[in-house]
Amino acid sequence: MDIPCFSILYFISICMFALEVCKSVDVLSSSETIRDGDTLVSAGEKFQLGFFSPGNSSYRFLAIWYHNIPEKTTVWVANGDNPVNDSSGVLRIGSEGKLVLVDQAERVLWSSNNMNATSQSVVAKLLDSGNLVLKDDSENVSGNYLWQSFDHPSNTLLVGMKLGWDLRMGLDRHMTSWKSAEDPSTGDFTFGVDLGGIIPQLVIRKGRVKYFRSGPWNGIQFGRMPMVPNLIFIPKFVNNSQEVYFTFNHFNESTITRLVLNASGNHQRYLWSEKTQEWTMIYMLPYDACDVYGKCGSNSMCTISNSPICSCMIGYQPKSQAEWDTLVWSSGCVSKNPFNCSKGEGFKRLKGVKMPDLLQFTMNTSMSLKECELECFKNCSCRAYANIDATGGGSGCLLWFGDLLDVRILSRSANQDLYIRVSASDLDSVNSKGKEWVAVAISMAFVVLSVVLYFCIVWKRKKHAQGITFDLQAEDENNLHLPIFDMVTILRATNNFCDSNKLGEGGFGPVYKGQLSNGQEIAVKRLSEDSRQGLNEFKNEVMLIAKLQHRNLVRLRGCCIEEERMLIYEYMPNGSLDSFIFGKTRENSLVWRRRFDIIIGIVRGLLYLHQDSRLRIIHRDLKASNVLLDNEMNPKISDFGVARVFGRDQSLAKTKRIVGTYGYMAPEYTIDGLFSTKSDVFSFGVLLLEIICGKRNREFNHPDHCFNLLGHAWKLWLKRKVPDFIDPQLQNSFDLSEVVKCIQVGLLCVQRHPDDRPNMSSVLLMLDSESASLPQPKQPGFYIERSSENTDVEMSRRDGNSNKITMTLLEGR
Repeated sequence: MDIPCFSILYFISICMFALEVCKSVDVLSSSETIRDGDTLVSAGEKFQLGFFSPGNSSYRFLAIWYHNIPEKTTVWVANGDNPVNDSSGVLRIGSEGKLVLVDQAERVLWSSNNMNATSQSVVAKLLDSGNLVLKDDSENVSGNYLWQSFDHPSNTLLVGMKLGWDLRMGLDRHMTSWKSAEDPSTGDFTFGVDLGGIIPQLVIRKGRVKYFRSGPWNGIQFGRMPMVPNLIFIPKFVNNSQEVYFTFNHFNESTITRLVLNASGNHQRYLWSEKTQEWTMIYMLPYDACDVYGKCGSNSMCTISNSPICSCMIGYQPKSQAEWDTLVWSSGCVSKNPFNCSKGEGFKRLKGVKMPDLLQFTMNTSMSLKECELECFKNCSCRAYANIDATGGGSGCLLWFGDLLDVRILSRSANQDLYIRVSASDLDSVNSKGKEWVAVAISMAFVVLSVVLYFCIVWKRKKHAQGITFDLQAEDENNLHLPIFDMVTILRATNNFCDSNKLGEGGFGPVYKGQLSNGQEIAVKRLSEDSRQGLNEFKNEVMLIAKLQHRNLVRLRGCCIEEERMLIYEYMPNGSLDSFIFGKTRENSLVWRRRFDIIIGIVRGLLYLHQDSRLRIIHRDLKASNVLLDNEMNPKISDFGVARVFGRDQSLAKTKRIVGTYGYMAPEYTIDGLFSTKSDVFSFGVLLLEIICGKRNREFNHPDHCFNLLGHAWKLWLKRKVPDFIDPQLQNSFDLSEVVKCIQVGLLCVQRHPDDRPNMSSVLLMLDSESASLPQPKQPGFYIERSSENTDVEMSRRDGNSNKITMTLLEGR
């Protein structure tokens, strides 16, 4: 029987429509709309965007929820304060390139607040992270978004979301509670990072009033926040000059957890159970009465295991005994006796506490705990002191003045101790005299020790200066011929170290441009007084680099040892490689051929150090900022302060002092202190991949995963998507096969085990030869998703100004 043509066409149309409906669509273009009933589903079908009504509400809201969880769980709402009254809501990309939500009357109920863009090339995409992003589809730059929902949290924090500040943009990412479970409009509570006290802490506010605070960050954790890595989530706190934020990663990809700020002001951690098919609450804060801000008033302690829970600190008494008798503690406590800086006064240690709020305080990042105590003792207004940083036995000094508020004794193990001032009459009578004599003895000993140390330091500096001069003279007798400049010459050359001549500053001190009387340009590395590079490192760099002669190694012109230590190098007019690769205004002239020539130059420089020089040298701190570029863009490896000389028959060494830069150090060196030429090979591999991608290893972030640059390169290699790794700035300036070969060499260099990595002669052969057969790389070292970039093991870093207040976390060079 003949089937009419229109029936066949109709059947085909129905099938195509069914396929279109079933297809997972994650992108909204400028010519499309999302109407009530339509949805976007992320590519991995983890999240879904559309319209919903909470509970029994009839209002409609644009929201994002989990797609693969049966229990509908909303994680973000756009128009919480402006609901759609019916099903007429439409989401589209407006004429200015913004996401716009309108109702039937074309009233704008919500829009993204991004800058105007060309709407024809703008698309919205729902990512598998739950992030709704708006981006220019004509730009193939990952993470370059015009707007993203992650910057505007609702009442939920997902893995990878940042809670805190982008200081560059003045952006405060904070959570806001719903009014109720059926009303997602703005509630009474907010949760975010409080920068008011310089030292960040997490704070829940009811309106403008603090309701809960975590306590300040002490280098390990917030006083009252679960920050220790566990089998469910990996917490992370970042605090640097650009961003201050809290976030978390999943322990593994199968784990689903979220943080919610509920309508009552509690922040709650939930975990999805596949077994029971329901959400389980892991913890909640505030958890008990002692978590409520200022529960016991000023100068008091809250101990949840005590009855009553509030008590005055030693030396204090209730301001209103009548109120305290009725278990009303808000009036707090006052001092029994005035403080007058008498000799009998001292300090009482409170172990394991949440620190007082930072209302009136001062801080010094370089003081020891003992120096902190003496500083507090000298000021009669100082009420308490503590370390700023609890890592490594404690460092830095916090001094509190005035009332101490919101202190609680923690029932669990805590890292922070607080020392409160106690008057003489409140100290135990038996121990009072003993403590008085101890205080006097300590003071006298401190004075004597200071005087002795002063003369020792002066004497030692003179002896070391003489030693350096002797060593250099001895080397000069062996035809080293290294000039020793006097201080006057250096001051004239640098115009008295004028700020306009400053080229930059590294871990060892600032670097200045100078010009000698003969017109020769120089770069002067001025070692700061408290620099990490001591006399041994100074002599090490002088001796090593003075003996090295290679076109890809920076040349040492001389040194200065008068009054302070300085190294004088040849001047590199194009600065360091990192400014070209990572700088804000990356130059278009750095095309692939230029980058490849720089890579080859670095290889030749390392090969000379490892194999061809009179000394066999391990650099130990190879990175982009330590590769300088001359006027012809030739690379020169610099900074040999931590380099080590190896014997020709030596293949491995061990050190207890780990120095270098996180992100470039090999696993065996970071973990076990083992280093060899293969450690430099690992660093080179990281640098090679950075040059190709245009992103720093440690700072690299991707919306779909939390791996560093090495992990990202490895994932793309396994998926055969290596071209996606290449810096978009390169455009079409490269031979794809050559760049892919370089990526493969980079992955070979960063393999986990040192024996698997090639030596630099093999690297040169692989890069220089068109016919060389390359082995397949194995998994890189440090191929794990990040736990906390700034809870890494502390590396040797000291601020150039010993009294400088800083918000950056300690890290490697």
